[in-house]
Amino acid sequence: MSMDAIPLWAHFAGTILVVMISIEAGYRLGQIAHRRSEDEKESPVSAFAGAVLGLVAFMLAFTFSIVSDRYDARKGLVREEANAIRTAYLRSDFLPEPDRAETKRLLREYLDARVAFAQAGNVEQEHVNELLPEADRIQRRLWDMAVTNARQDMNSDVAALYIESLNEIIEVHALRVAVGLQARIPIGIWSVLYGLTILGMMGIGYHTGIAGSKRSMATLILALSFALVIAMIASLDRPGGFIKVTQQPLIDLRDSMAARSGDTAPPLKRVG
Repeated sequence: MSMDAIPLWAHFAGTILVVMISIEAGYRLGQIAHRRSEDEKESPVSAFAGAVLGLVAFMLAFTFSIVSDRYDARKGLVREEANAIRTAYLRSDFLPEPDRAETKRLLREYLDARVAFAQAGNVEQEHVNELLPEADRIQRRLWDMAVTNARQDMNSDVAALYIESLNEIIEVHALRVAVGLQARIPIGIWSVLYGLTILGMMGIGYHTGIAGSKRSMATLILALSFALVIAMIASLDRPGGFIKVTQQPLIDLRDSMAARSGDTAPPLKRVG
């Protein structure tokens, strides 16, 4: 099961419901315990609830650290891919015609596809299945041309440099697929996070119940706070979330390549 099947709004709304229901359940249990025994003390319960909430805070920080590091990695890979494509595009000037013109055209197509996919923000499996075979096709064609030209002069340093830049494009592409499209927070971590959240909220409600306090709007504020944090974590965990990695290095490179080739590139909206 993948958490991508759950929309972000469902993460937000579901967390609000989970928190409020857990607090209400704990509150009612606390009231029952308070009516049955006046000797039930608030201090031990408060300590227990605080310990569980400390574990919830730890899990939130741990989970956020995972997605934050991956978000930074995705940003770095965008810059690396832009540099790799730029280098290969420039080094393709040393290829003989007609391979030179075809290589430049293929690199522009490859870059257009990357930018369009990222800006669309659509990471449905069918769209991923369209992108990956097309990227593989272009990479194989570029590699075949590079090998053909390298075999004509096995000692060519220029051919070695071009092949090196082509290798880097392929490697960065594989990393972007692995980090951006495949890596996710494991279901086990999500389960522990929500489980501790439920227990912690029940502890808060139980403490409120045995204290004889009435319900307040603080419950809703607490639920909204947890929902915002968990929704943000879920958004950072998936490439199609509302927090997107900017593709500006690729857009700038696309414009530069279009200017060098004499084409006019359609304006592309900045993604930040």
